[in-house]
Amino acid sequence: MTEPDFRTATRAAYDANAVRYAASIPELYHSEPLNHAMVPLFAELVLAEGGGVVMDVGCGPGHVTAHLHALGLDVFGVDLSPEMVALARGSHPELRFEVGVMEALGVADASVAGVVANFVILHTPPEGLPAVVAEFGRVLAPGGHLLLGFPVWDGAGPAEAYDHAVTLAYRHAPDRVAGLLTEHGLGEVARLSVAPGEDRRRGFPQAYLIARRT
Repeated sequence: MTEPDFRTATRAAYDANAVRYAASIPELYHSEPLNHAMVPLFAELVLAEGGGVVMDVGCGPGHVTAHLHALGLDVFGVDLSPEMVALARGSHPELRFEVGVMEALGVADASVAGVVANFVILHTPPEGLPAVVAEFGRVLAPGGHLLLGFPVWDGAGPAEAYDHAVTLAYRHAPDRVAGLLTEHGLGEVARLSVAPGEDRRRGFPQAYLIARRT
């Protein structure tokens, strides 16, 4: 099967920028409370359902994977970029990291207790988002939880493209994303909306959604 151009471009861009990205993004994640405010809540919800394996999809250099592990989750990371995966393995040798794509996660149906995709769907064009959400719904067990973070588009239409520091990205409309979740058996549990001025890098509003697999 031919790979979509946007995925090929995204992989190449993150491979080329992996070292620079890994030097800055983990510090930003930990230094700005709203960047990780929903992660402990997600961990508590997974553990309250009995725990189980969690996937950190689009794990980058592994900083969110390590945070989830510190919160008591059995977690492994997946990323499109082999260079990112190599950096994650070097920084967190005690954890598991694999190369993979969001549309084909390589695990059995209903086999994981949680999926985190923290600022990952931003590189998916709006027409590709249903396939990603469908895959998240496929791999989650009943009662499993999903955490999504993404920059918000609150204008007309489902999304807006913008010039992300690494490669082309999209701001998505939260209500559209929540609607896709519902279509694929994922009911919204909680939503955090972050005001534009709180993102010191771009000034975009941000959204974090937690959903549960029915």
